[in-house]
Amino acid sequence: MDPSLSQNPQEKPEPPVFPAVNRQQPLTRREARQAREAEEAQAAQHAQAQQPPADQPVPVVDTRNPQTPGPWTPPPAETPSNRETLDGLDFDSVVTGPVAVDAARSEREPVGAAARHEAARGAAAGDHGRFDDSAHAIFASLADDGADSPDASGGGRGASPLAWRQQNYLSHEPPKRKRRWLKRLVITLVVILVLGGLAAGGFMAFQPQVAALVAKVMPQNNDYTGNGTGSVTFTIKSGDDGSAIATNLQKAGVTKSYTAFYSLLLHQQPQIVWQPGVFKLAKQMSAKAALAALQDPSSRLQNTAVIPEGTAEKDALQTVAAATKLPLAQVQQAAANPADFGLPAQAKTLEGFLFPATYTFAPGITAHDAIKTMVDRSFQALDQAGVPVADRWNDVILASIVQREAGLKDDYPKVARVFLNRLAQGWDLQSDATVAYGTGHTDRVTTTDAERADAANPYNTYAHAGLPVGPISNPGDLALNAVTHPADGTWMYFVTWNLKTGETIFSTTQAEHEAAVAKWQQWMKDNPGYE
Repeated sequence: MDPSLSQNPQEKPEPPVFPAVNRQQPLTRREARQAREAEEAQAAQHAQAQQPPADQPVPVVDTRNPQTPGPWTPPPAETPSNRETLDGLDFDSVVTGPVAVDAARSEREPVGAAARHEAARGAAAGDHGRFDDSAHAIFASLADDGADSPDASGGGRGASPLAWRQQNYLSHEPPKRKRRWLKRLVITLVVILVLGGLAAGGFMAFQPQVAALVAKVMPQNNDYTGNGTGSVTFTIKSGDDGSAIATNLQKAGVTKSYTAFYSLLLHQQPQIVWQPGVFKLAKQMSAKAALAALQDPSSRLQNTAVIPEGTAEKDALQTVAAATKLPLAQVQQAAANPADFGLPAQAKTLEGFLFPATYTFAPGITAHDAIKTMVDRSFQALDQAGVPVADRWNDVILASIVQREAGLKDDYPKVARVFLNRLAQGWDLQSDATVAYGTGHTDRVTTTDAERADAANPYNTYAHAGLPVGPISNPGDLALNAVTHPADGTWMYFVTWNLKTGETIFSTTQAEHEAAVAKWQQWMKDNPGYE
């Protein structure tokens, strides 16, 4: 025995140094086939040299080239003993080429480090004989496992598990192909997304120009011609823009398409400012004709009611009936139930809550809706003036008196202060406007001695203390704000001495007031015809 070999079975042998397969180029199919054929030829020669006696059966070795035509049989399955043996080997260095098998060695001998180094030196020097001997010494256990396994001789493809794996896996493994198509696909998708984004952004930025260019190159039949026929009532509501108007015109049958009208609007300089209203148009108008009609004041249907500040209810209802072309009786009947419009419980009429303003009513509006529009506007004014809901009734009464008694704008807060001071002192209001309203004369504020002495008039503030039983007119913003924000002063009297200009004298004492009254009487003599 070679003295370099260790006899200590506890010594852990170091793996031989052989050229590793993973440091060389992988075998091609042809090279693998040639390796198998060389191994099969060597196995056949070895079998002939080790022929058994005549009385022993000779194993049949199939040396047929697996590439030759013939029926194909699947390779034998790997046995558990093959797998167990291979798992115990150190494959840090893998031996290429056939493994020599010595069937005569039946015992596994421990291999020392010197033998492994000797095998490495033999492989480096190209000494094939010493390489085979060293490999035989290390892998003898494979030969024993292969000889004992019935699958080792199957198919004539060698006896060792390592050879079995080389022959049945190495040459049948297709080479891995690089997925170059995936890289091309990703690049293509990125290019498509970038170009699509640029195209979408350009279209959004130049949409009007693109639409105009397309219309010139490929003119579409999306518009009528002429001024149309028949009659259509078209309404522009508050907040409608050009797009909404274009849509509504098409729905009403005025224009043929949304595009025809809206494209025309885009070319208008300066941009059109739309005013709410009702317009008389025609069916099947060209976009240009429809736009011209909407800008023509004569096309607007004017159902307008103008209610001045201080107008009484009976006069306001007549104005509404005339504007809406509704019968006056129908309007008066709708106004007969104040509770239907949310007025305070004390209200017996709509007096004081028909807010004075200019109203444009749509054609076909009902009497109830027309009145509700005015009442809602009154509630809005009260909220803007800061009047609490619980104080609406009294504040509207006082504001209606201020509206009738005051003349100039700057005098409204002073007049309100006079009435508030008199109420605070427990004095009678002594308003001629309230007395005149009680007599049915809503067109004047002057009264006679007999009218001021008539206690049967519930609106006579000479005969009854405090506020009258209800409003005497419909006050506007100026009077409402004067009541909620009166002027500071100690005045207890006032007299409008110049009815032409509305000039008023405010007094604190009775003597001052009598002097102011004398001035007013002189003016009345100098200007006959005023009452």
